[in-house]
Amino acid sequence: MPPSDDVLALDRQVCFALSVAARNVVAVYRPVLEPLGLTHPQYLVMLALWQYGSLSVKDLSGLLQLDPGTLSPLLKRLESAGLLRRERDAKDQRNLALSLTEKGQALRAEAEKIPAGIVERLGMPVEELMSLHASLTQVIAASQGALSGAVATSTDGEPAVGAA
Repeated sequence: MPPSDDVLALDRQVCFALSVAARNVVAVYRPVLEPLGLTHPQYLVMLALWQYGSLSVKDLSGLLQLDPGTLSPLLKRLESAGLLRRERDAKDQRNLALSLTEKGQALRAEAEKIPAGIVERLGMPVEELMSLHASLTQVIAASQGALSGAVATSTDGEPAVGAA
């Protein structure tokens, strides 16, 4: 199909490309995570706990940019699987503190193979993936700014312009 000048052409929409890429990349993770007994959202929770150790549900919610109500069933399943503990925070009984069990900590050794396996499955150079990560981090910041009412700016300080 020839490239289109139509600003509403599906293949020109950043939202479409992001949506399809996210869905497909999560699908690439699925068979890799399955032997560990994890779904992709559960894997993200485990990554945060492996990196930061104990976290409150509120802090985890902020890190993963997920609503606490969305996290609750994920955390219950991880607790049922014996991977984490949910306990009242000793400093503030209103908060739930999350910590890994020995089984959850031990799973990290198996999970350390995942990033290289995903790079291999995608068949893309690591440098391209790192560049994509940097670009997506900018998109995340710009979209958060847009949601909070701030104006996104380009690298030269001018308001950002372009296809979205």
